[in-house]
Amino acid sequence: MKKENATLATDIPIKPKIKHSKKKINLAAIWTISPVTIWLLLFLFIPLFFILVVSVMSRGTYGGIEYTFTLENYARFFEPLYLRIIVVSIAMAAATTLICVVFGYPFAYIIAQSPAKYRTLLLLLVIVPFWTNSLIRTYAWIVLLRTEGVINTILLKIGLIAEPLTLLYNSGATLIGFVYTLFPFAVLPLYASIEKLDRTFLEASSDLGGRPWQTFLNVTLPLTFPGVVAASLLVFIPTLGLFFISDLMGGAKTMIIGNLIKNQFLTARDWPFGSAASIILMVLTLMMILFYLKVSGGKTDDTELL
Repeated sequence: MKKENATLATDIPIKPKIKHSKKKINLAAIWTISPVTIWLLLFLFIPLFFILVVSVMSRGTYGGIEYTFTLENYARFFEPLYLRIIVVSIAMAAATTLICVVFGYPFAYIIAQSPAKYRTLLLLLVIVPFWTNSLIRTYAWIVLLRTEGVINTILLKIGLIAEPLTLLYNSGATLIGFVYTLFPFAVLPLYASIEKLDRTFLEASSDLGGRPWQTFLNVTLPLTFPGVVAASLLVFIPTLGLFFISDLMGGAKTMIIGNLIKNQFLTARDWPFGSAASIILMVLTLMMILFYLKVSGGKTDDTELL
């Protein structure tokens, strides 16, 4: 019996082999995440740290950086002139978001309700504008909207107007550029949310006597609300930073925070103040992301929305 127990004891796997396999798994995980970690470190965290450091420094006499600690750059941002730019930026971003979501929702709904064989083609048509550089598409809008452009030329020839309309270099033209550029960013998350909608809830609402508009307000919209919030976030945040659209289509009449940051770095050569404005923009972006997580984080289950 003693010999049998001894042989059985030798058949038990020894623990060092398990530890050795764990070491291999950990080593493989490290090799997997190392390229991503290095990439983020070199091209995200180090530049952000540099911007943060510069934002608390002083501007030199001839545009350089004096390494003396100061919070004047942040305090300066809350002067009436720059607060007005913040208000204009938020208003422009809110208007762009509202238009994109209001028009993008039925657009996404039609795609989601269409036969499966046509959905790929319809989604492809939404994505096609991404194949062309947004700067080139902005110049195309300039050709359409300028005084001697296509729209004014056609309206003059058919006699609807007596003189060219001022369609360019104003807030309306800037809004058109933002909506056209960011519209697909609203359609895609809305489509993803609507496509996952359980149709049995809609059928139940109809069986209970709900009218179409009641079904939409009480069932469809609450169930797809996380998609609405995601679309709003994907439109609102980029609007604050797309300075080239307001530069080209709005001229000097429309300035958002993205234009302010660009001008401080390239024109005024005030890197500390431009860095402070960048940090404030990132804080606003982070607040929007936290708002999205708060709104949609607890609504992952469709049944919780009813």
